[in-house]
Amino acid sequence: MKAFLFPGQGSQYSGMAKDFSKYPFWNELSKRAEEVLNIDLINIMNGDEETLKLTENAQPAIFLASFVAFKHLESLGINYDIFAGHSLGEYTAFAAAGVYDFDFGIYLVRKRGEYISQAIEPGKGSMAAVLKISAEKVEELVKNYEGLYVANYNSSTQTVISGLKSSIQKFIEDCKNNGIRATELVVSGPFHTPFLESAREKLSKEIEHVKFKKPKVPIVLNSTAKESSDPEELKYYLLEQIAGPVYWLQSIRRMLELGVEEFVEVGPKNVLSNMLKREKIDIIHFSEIEEIEDSRV
Repeated sequence: MKAFLFPGQGSQYSGMAKDFSKYPFWNELSKRAEEVLNIDLINIMNGDEETLKLTENAQPAIFLASFVAFKHLESLGINYDIFAGHSLGEYTAFAAAGVYDFDFGIYLVRKRGEYISQAIEPGKGSMAAVLKISAEKVEELVKNYEGLYVANYNSSTQTVISGLKSSIQKFIEDCKNNGIRATELVVSGPFHTPFLESAREKLSKEIEHVKFKKPKVPIVLNSTAKESSDPEELKYYLLEQIAGPVYWLQSIRRMLELGVEEFVEVGPKNVLSNMLKREKIDIIHFSEIEEIEDSRV
């Protein structure tokens, strides 16, 4: 079995439009994205990092690049059996699986970014990566701080916490004093926490009258670490992960249980590949498949 994995926020970088413009579906999809959003997305993707990293810009940028990569793999005849996406990447996985179309998907992630930005005052929330201690230990530690939550179970050596910036900074200081590695992340808010409940409610209104279709392949969901092909279940949990944790490591383990032997990261950068390699799990980046195909010509 082969799994396609779609990356989340943090995979964006200045110049990504230039790099992805070499793929055959770029012109068509980038034009459609700009028409749907009515913004100059290509210039944003090639522009300064500060503008690109804004949640409402980063999310459609990554969605577009990842979907272009997916269409490229399809055109090469690369088969797939199951999908998963990390946070924002779950929205790309839904589009790739045909749950909704590309146009609605890129509209949705732009709205998701806007609503997340509106949910809490800028600078009031933050996130941090806690390294080389168990997730269970992190769960115990965050209980001692106001407004802190476990947001991402990324790997056996990395757990991400999220919440009030003041608590994040105190947590990091205490970790340093106790020999624990914790690093604040460059993000614009406390993702995957109850602080984003208003964003979840607003996005719910965007999709309540949209009919989700059955996906072409099962999707392993962030909120449950279980696969699903049920449209109503997919709709419910797509919203739940906005204000709840991402069970990424558990999702990977579930795919291994199901018999997945090959993982492919479909999108910019190598964030997911690096996570899995630390778990001693084989994964290939979609651009490497392109190189393999080229070598056969």
